[in-house]
Amino acid sequence: MSTLLEVHDLTLRFGGATTLDGVSFDVRTGELFAIIGPNGAGKTSTFNCISGVYRPQSGAIALDGESLLGHAPDEIARRGIARTFQNVELFDNLSVLDNLLLGRHQKTSYSWPEAMVWFGRFRSQELAARRRVEDLIEFLDLARVRSMPVGILPYGIRKRVELGRALAMEPRLLLLDEPVAGMNSEETEDMARFILDIRTELGTSMIMVEHDMRLVMDLADRVMVIDFGKRIALGTPDEVQRDPAVVAAYLGGASEAIAEAVTEAAQAGEGTQP
Repeated sequence: MSTLLEVHDLTLRFGGATTLDGVSFDVRTGELFAIIGPNGAGKTSTFNCISGVYRPQSGAIALDGESLLGHAPDEIARRGIARTFQNVELFDNLSVLDNLLLGRHQKTSYSWPEAMVWFGRFRSQELAARRRVEDLIEFLDLARVRSMPVGILPYGIRKRVELGRALAMEPRLLLLDEPVAGMNSEETEDMARFILDIRTELGTSMIMVEHDMRLVMDLADRVMVIDFGKRIALGTPDEVQRDPAVVAAYLGGASEAIAEAVTEAAQAGEGTQP
């Protein structure tokens, strides 16, 4: 499996506070990579560096071997990185269809005279955008609300619309910032199914920041844990769950006895495996 995104020694400071301290990881093509950690650990700051919102003081970020540092967010989006947000960022007065069509904006290159007369590139690109969006409406099961204003829809469906808008950009890498935050169990199960479908049917690589540990451990191929801006673990979900440093971070500073107990349990489990 080839490497799509490489992040090396990422360091981000605000004044005297270090938000990210030498964080390194890579994301493979077709992989669902998760970033977890306590509140304030630096998860969203990592997303902001990748998407160009923040400019780190040092380190390297490369997509398919091409550096992303110094590029504006719109340029990074055109290179193939799309993002959803923890708080839904949609145009409430526009329909589901129109919100999804906005995700196609960076794919257009027509001139205003062509748009005025429905001619040339405008016609072909608008028709292609409409076909893509209609496919996403079906893919995300949004047909029954396609013409409704987003502002009157339930929260879970609005989160799905935001996901669709990101997918409308046809990203090579999709950044999911807490995709199930605030959802009930049924909405969470629906979103989990769509995330799996994105990976298996669309083949899109993803990085997911999420506090729902059950979702992360069920869906992710690999998990990175950060705490106070530093990477403390990286591996498969099973490896990360059994890491004493991860247990300590999530218990807010667990005692050595707890950490040792976790280690012993992991070793005992390994000893019982055939």
